Amino acid sequence: MKYTETEIEGVWLIEPRVFDDARGYFFEAWKQAEFDAHVGGHVEFVQDNESMSARGVLRGLHYQKGSFSQAKLVRVIKGRVLDVAVDLRKGSKTFGKYVMVELSGENKRQFFIPRGFAHGFLVLSDEAIFTYKVDNVYAPEHEASIHWDDPTIGIKWPIDGVEVLTSEKDRTKAKSFEEADYFE
Repeated sequence: MKYTETEIEGVWLIEPRVFDDARGYFFEAWKQAEFDAHVGGHVEFVQDNESMSARGVLRGLHYQKGSFSQAKLVRVIKGRVLDVAVDLRKGSKTFGKYVMVELSGENKRQFFIPRGFAHGFLVLSDEAIFTYKVDNVYAPEHEASIHWDDPTIGIKWPIDGVEVLTSEKDRTKAKSFEEADYFE
């Protein structure tokens, strides 16, 4: 696999080596020792999640607070999404900045987002199947979200002509970046 650290320290784009032939394809999606060697430390994933969403669905910007924070390794099995990580680490030189990557069933890229980040994605295809590993279990009493269109962060979502669909919870409970809970 090819590991490329993004412009935000600790956030990695991972591209597998894909073997194609007349039967289809094969690739290694996860290899603990290789991952640890590249990202600089051990992350123990404890849960795998999967979602299916239609075009225009925007999930996020989600995170869990404090010791319930989650590192995520995300990828798309089918379809295309724009995936975003927002740095919420107060001491970071990239605090409040974001990085965006396209993930698809075709490019088979993965995106590693360490603890201390908000995360979201926009579905670009008719349908997307999204899967991710997390290193901490879901704790609903510690979840939080930031408005996907927060002007302070200024994410440049390509939504011209797209009807954005978010959850009721994201519409009513998401906070502004200024109101968010940050990480030390």
